[in-house]
This record gives sequence, C-alpha cells and structure tokens, in this order.
Amino acid sequence: MKSVSLDQMFHDQLRDVYYAERKILRALPKMARAAQSQELKAGFEKHRTETEAQVERLQQVFDLMGKRAQGKTCPAIDGIIEEGEEVMENYKGSAALDAGLIASAQAVEHYEIARYGTLCAWAGVLGMTEAVKLLQATLAEETATDEALTSLAEASVNEEAARTAA
Repeated sequence: MKSVSLDQMFHDQLRDVYYAERKILRALPKMARAAQSQELKAGFEKHRTETEAQVERLQQVFDLMGKRAQGKTCPAIDGIIEEGEEVMENYKGSAALDAGLIASAQAVEHYEIARYGTLCAWAGVLGMTEAVKLLQATLAEETATDEALTSLAEASVNEEAARTAA
C-alpha cells in the first residue's frame, strides 16, 4: 500500500478546492444572469466578489507551503455545476427557476463547506496557523452564503415557485 502523508493529502485537497473555486467563478455570472429575483442576482454577484478573494486566499496558502497554485480536476464540482446548468436550461422562464438555482448554489456551498472544514482541521494538525486563518475566513463566508440562500428561499422564492405552480 502506498504511503501518503497528511501534508500530501492536504496539498491534494487544496488543489481540488482551488480548481473548484475557479470553476465556480465562471459559473456565478451565468447564474446571476439566469436568476429572476433581483435579490438572488445580487447574491450571486456578491458571492462572485467573495470567490475572487477566496481564490487569492488559496493562492496564499499555496505560497505558505512553497508550492505553485495549481488546480486538480474535481469531478464532484464539475457534476454539481453541470446539474446547475441543467436547471437553468430546463426551468428557464419558470417560477421554479430561482428555487432550482438556490438548490444548485447550496449544493456548491455544502461541498465547499465540507472541503474547507477538512482543510482547516488538517492545517491545524500540521501546525499551519496562517493557513488555518485563511481557510477559516473562507469557511465563514461559505457558511454565511449558505445561510443567506436558505433565508431567501424560505422568505420568498420557494413560496413563489409553489404559488405559481398551483
């Protein structure tokens, strides 16, 4: 059995999330254009700005490790984004579109929350205190975005989708 150290696994997962964040940066403008709710559009635009800062933080973590910032294909995020594109295509013009966009965005957020939580824990064990701070800042943003999406869905979007369908 191949022996892989935690720092190797940390680097591998860092590459994974770096790829994911850059892929998300390309998807967010499409989602903002597709959204019907102005509040949802604004939320996607705000998160795009946050995601740009998150990519910069990841680059700082790579620098702390003495490694080049480089992504690694992440089939999980590719699949989640593909599902979001299907929602945009299949529900375009429907009242359910925004509810589907929120569900798609939350799938992304949940993936990121899982990854950043793990990376924070591993960075702590590895004694990478500066990396922990950078990763925790991103984890807090991802969690706040997920909560904002839930609030928007519960406050209006889900009800509007249900009301129009009836």
